[in-house]
Amino acid sequence: MLNFFVKAHGLGNEYIVLESGQVSFKMTSAAIQKICNVHYGIGSDGILLKVPSTIAEFGLRIFNPDGSEAEKSGNGLRIFSKYLYDYGHTDRKKFTIETRGGVVTSHVTEERAGRAKMIKVEMGKANFISAEIPVKFDKKECFGEELIIEGKIFVIYCVSVGNPHCIIFTDVLEENEIKHFGPLIENHSMFPNRINVQFVKVISENEAEILIWERGAGYTLASGSSSSAVVSVLVKKCLTKRKISVKMPGGILLLEIAEDWNIQMTGEVKEVAFGTLSEELVYDLLKL
Repeated sequence: MLNFFVKAHGLGNEYIVLESGQVSFKMTSAAIQKICNVHYGIGSDGILLKVPSTIAEFGLRIFNPDGSEAEKSGNGLRIFSKYLYDYGHTDRKKFTIETRGGVVTSHVTEERAGRAKMIKVEMGKANFISAEIPVKFDKKECFGEELIIEGKIFVIYCVSVGNPHCIIFTDVLEENEIKHFGPLIENHSMFPNRINVQFVKVISENEAEILIWERGAGYTLASGSSSSAVVSVLVKKCLTKRKISVKMPGGILLLEIAEDWNIQMTGEVKEVAFGTLSEELVYDLLKL
């Protein structure tokens, strides 16, 4: 079915799923932004495009609403996994997906025959090496360093879990603060490829709470890769156990980090819409 889409919700994140072989237009930056601004795209965190892969069972490209491309997204991967299972692309409950941030493995738990509900994604290994995050920094690890913006001192911990992340601890979570400082940190000269920003509050050894500024998407209600990055820093700082729940405005994800820093993330996914992109929209996209 040409221009067929599915839109699903994964704990605060909503993505539109398209297939490269079924779209009649080029997936340009302008097209991505157009889709995310109209019809079922409104309020989405971007587009998940199913593409061929030579090293995994499925290939995935992840686009932010501004047209930029992400390396990896935990909630995006879980939404994509539900789509693959529900729409008959696989009957296996464990399969691999190639992203720009590496190959991941998904595990599906059925709600009923042929429909996925809870999905676990193996997010890969947390990386603290500054040159690979990347960060413009002299030390091998950018861990607990000061960043001064508008006279305010932020103690930052940088880590990559598919995407680069900047973790900032606080006793009080304030939405207005992350909306103000988020873009200033995202585009700081210290981060040549831009960075995701998380303000973190530790609740207990089993629970943390975060607010997220996502590069290319802005303030967002939830993020799987952000949660994974936060948990890796919490464990490295010995602030929590290796299996904890991460609370976000969009919901809660359960994460577990192994001794070798590989991370598994589990959460629910719900489909919210499906159909074909409108003829009017497709006509506009063909002109871009």
